[in-house]
Amino acid sequence: MSQDLRSAFPEMQGFSVRNLKYMRAFALGWPDLQFVQQVLHKLPWGHNLVLLDKLPGPEIRKWYAAKAIEHNWSRNVLVMQIETRLLERSGKADTNFALTLPRPQSDLARESLKDPYRLDFLGLSDAAQERAVEGALVKHVTDFLLELGAGFAFVGRQVLLDVGGDEFFIDLLFYHLKLRCYVVIELKGGKFKPEHLGQLSFYLTAVDEQVRHPQDNPTIGLLLCKTKNKVVAEYALRQNRQPLGVAEYQLVESLPAELQTSLPSIEQIERELMHDDGDERGSP
Repeated sequence: MSQDLRSAFPEMQGFSVRNLKYMRAFALGWPDLQFVQQVLHKLPWGHNLVLLDKLPGPEIRKWYAAKAIEHNWSRNVLVMQIETRLLERSGKADTNFALTLPRPQSDLARESLKDPYRLDFLGLSDAAQERAVEGALVKHVTDFLLELGAGFAFVGRQVLLDVGGDEFFIDLLFYHLKLRCYVVIELKGGKFKPEHLGQLSFYLTAVDEQVRHPQDNPTIGLLLCKTKNKVVAEYALRQNRQPLGVAEYQLVESLPAELQTSLPSIEQIERELMHDDGDERGSP
């Protein structure tokens, strides 16, 4: 058939045996002609091959196809999102948004968070301390924004808050363009503890009072920790009246030797961060 098609249409390309097999798989995988015409035609052929090769059924494929169109993912980004199981992680953070935010903002806020967050692009071992992770996230902020998801804009790291003459520093501050609100992210290098939410709640109050514009929605907070007891997190969130979420983050535990030699050590990163912090806090 491949030879016959090439002979019949010599001016056209794409009739290799491999492509014909994909065309057949495409027809079998997408029997809904209306969906193909309205949605899939917006994706390049290479994206459609990724959906067919890496995903098992039409419903999951539809979800990733819609996200790829919505966020204009390249084929490599689409592959990465599939391999890191974005669908399974989306909207899975423990939150109290249903109790603290009006709908539909609460639904959008919940879907904007994940659990766990995959930070393997940082190249840090599981023993990395909070400050090392925080600094590496800023150095790889483009990758971090991709992992956070669409809508997040980076505002700053170690953002100063002056409250009654006392200085406090937010680990990471973002603004979410769809939610129209600030997002405070705090990192904890160990297991989640209920008292962590007290500190995060304090930061939310300060941002709402000092940074938030009157037209912005209430600030939300995300606590990223290495591990959490889901029941403990749910209990702690239930008693808090500010919009908060708790999720785990995952780091790469080991790297190939050739990559390890090209990465800075944790001690080097921490020394650099201490130097950077001195410059930031000493500047006007």
